[in-house]
Amino acid sequence: METRKIGSLEVSVLGLGCNNFGRRVDEAGTRRVVDAAIDAGVTLFDTADIYGGTLSETFLGRILRGRRDRIVLATKFGMDVAPDKTGAAPAYIRQALRDSLERLQTDHIDLYQLHQPDPTVPIADTLATLDELVRDGLVREIGCSNFSAEQQTEAANAVADGAARFVSVQNELSLLETGDLVDGLAGATALGLAYIPFYPLASGVLTGKYRRGEKPAAGTRLAAYNETPSDDEFDRVDALSAFAARKDRSLLELAIGWLASLDPVASVITGATKPEQIQSNAEASTWRLTGEELAEVAELLA
Repeated sequence: METRKIGSLEVSVLGLGCNNFGRRVDEAGTRRVVDAAIDAGVTLFDTADIYGGTLSETFLGRILRGRRDRIVLATKFGMDVAPDKTGAAPAYIRQALRDSLERLQTDHIDLYQLHQPDPTVPIADTLATLDELVRDGLVREIGCSNFSAEQQTEAANAVADGAARFVSVQNELSLLETGDLVDGLAGATALGLAYIPFYPLASGVLTGKYRRGEKPAAGTRLAAYNETPSDDEFDRVDALSAFAARKDRSLLELAIGWLASLDPVASVITGATKPEQIQSNAEASTWRLTGEELAEVAELLA
């Protein structure tokens, strides 16, 4: 599988999002998905302390035992783990990291990400603490998530000379959620950050498994959240599906391949609940759209 850079880290162009583990997938199912991902050449495993009520990290810690050196481990902090465990204050960052290291059964995190901005803490204070963790060898690189272009710039300007700085931003971007093209992704491009899109399949809508006028099937993500795609979304899916078919490709291949063809995307984070989804996603990640094809997709999105 193709690899790209996130700071000093080399990662697979397809990453495994671990937000289903401990929530929709039990430990045995998590092991099957992780095994399939490693077999497919996926090296970036992206989790967070809140995923599965901390079970995602716990499951990964047990399942990756003996294989930790084969993967690039990314996790996040800053969202509500508990009423007294949230935010980006220096003391809490250290506690959050200790907790994640214990659950993940590792002595360092490869990419430690602030899950969301914390308006109550100066970003300079957060970055100074993260720099200390890097210097202590507990973290290799730091990143952010759910940051706008303005917030990325604020963080870049707050870094002390020679200190660790955010090397990546992880935001939502897909063929159905394109707002970040002119915000977060544009900001990352200007600042030289690696961009890590999540929800690339728009909760499964871009796999083509949902049908207009039908309720989402039980067990799907949309059913769990009692959501149904709008007619406008189905219209866009139909247009994109037709484009993909003209290229002898599937909608899934277009959804992942389009993202992988954008600069400065480093790795496309896809979730999975079954091993076979890993293989499909891995195959889809090989399509690189030409400039002409990207322009055609841009016209469809407009």
